[in-house]
Amino acid sequence: MLILGIETSCDETSIALLKADKKRANFFITPIKSIVSSQIKIHAPYGGVVPMLASREHVKNLDVIFNQVLKESEKEKQEGGIKNIISKIDLIAVTRGPGLIPALLVGINFSKTLAWSLKKKIIGVNHLEAHFLSFLLPNEGERMVITQKDLKRIFPAIGLIVSGGHTLLIYAKNINDYMIIGETRDDAAGECFDKTSRILGLGYPGGPAISKEAEKGRIQNAEYKIQKLPRPMIDSQNFDFSFSGLKTAVLYAYKKIPPQLKRGVKKYFAKEIEDAITDVLVKKTILAAQKYQAKTIILGGGVTANKVLREKISKAAQENNLNLYLPLLQYTTDNAMMVALTGFFDFLNKKQNNYSWENLEADANLII
Repeated sequence: MLILGIETSCDETSIALLKADKKRANFFITPIKSIVSSQIKIHAPYGGVVPMLASREHVKNLDVIFNQVLKESEKEKQEGGIKNIISKIDLIAVTRGPGLIPALLVGINFSKTLAWSLKKKIIGVNHLEAHFLSFLLPNEGERMVITQKDLKRIFPAIGLIVSGGHTLLIYAKNINDYMIIGETRDDAAGECFDKTSRILGLGYPGGPAISKEAEKGRIQNAEYKIQKLPRPMIDSQNFDFSFSGLKTAVLYAYKKIPPQLKRGVKKYFAKEIEDAITDVLVKKTILAAQKYQAKTIILGGGVTANKVLREKISKAAQENNLNLYLPLLQYTTDNAMMVALTGFFDFLNKKQNNYSWENLEADANLII
């Protein structure tokens, strides 16, 4: 089946086409075309996403990107035109939550209009589940074959979903069968990166800015010894997270640095921030895998693009004889291809009783 994915949960406008089928209990996944339009430059002056600005940009971008995806898809080149592609779309999958409600509504209304005018089935997708399943996506034009043997090797699994708005651990018995076992009590990891980056004056988005500065601190000898930052809740007897205290610790520690030294120590603060956040994420994830006797660790979300996190979780998984699956870098941030994929699995598992546009609503507080 051919699936059109649409994503507008935050500040990325994205549309994708995915070919996905199930034959003899095996899944065949082929990404055709994906376009993501980022709004980083628009929100950077504010140090974070402004919901109404994001909504306005989605309105401007969606129709343009939709037509661009159709024009650039390999299917059009081979089979003769946009109308032919549209006629072959079997399902429209759109993010219905969680996310910023002004942003979600733009994508939902655009998708409902398409479904109504083209007489297509439509399904609302959970954004967090889409991040979790993104590890199954290959590059555009490549085909991923997922067998039942593969699924038995992967599941049960522990999923770490970590982004600017969410940090949670889930226990996954299989695709579409999840239980939340831990989540953040305040700031998400990505939010902590953004806020500490602002404190250091490194810019937005904070994750890449902190990582870039931290790399300097890893290859140079310290000119000024900074205090070790806390690893919040790293030794707690649960799988919850808390990063607001780390942000506060950075604020007070950086204030104590003499003005003439502030510029020179940013790289060491950035290194310590990156290590503090990733240390907590890795330890909690490994402990969860041990407690729930999982076979596999699966990462999803924007923060999983972080090089240090990938290196640490890879080493920890190997030491604990755990399988590890990481999404390709292009699928770590918000994208419509993961939405299309999740819509495919949701459709197969009949997560909705009706696929009419009339029954679809946004839910900003949706949980997995």
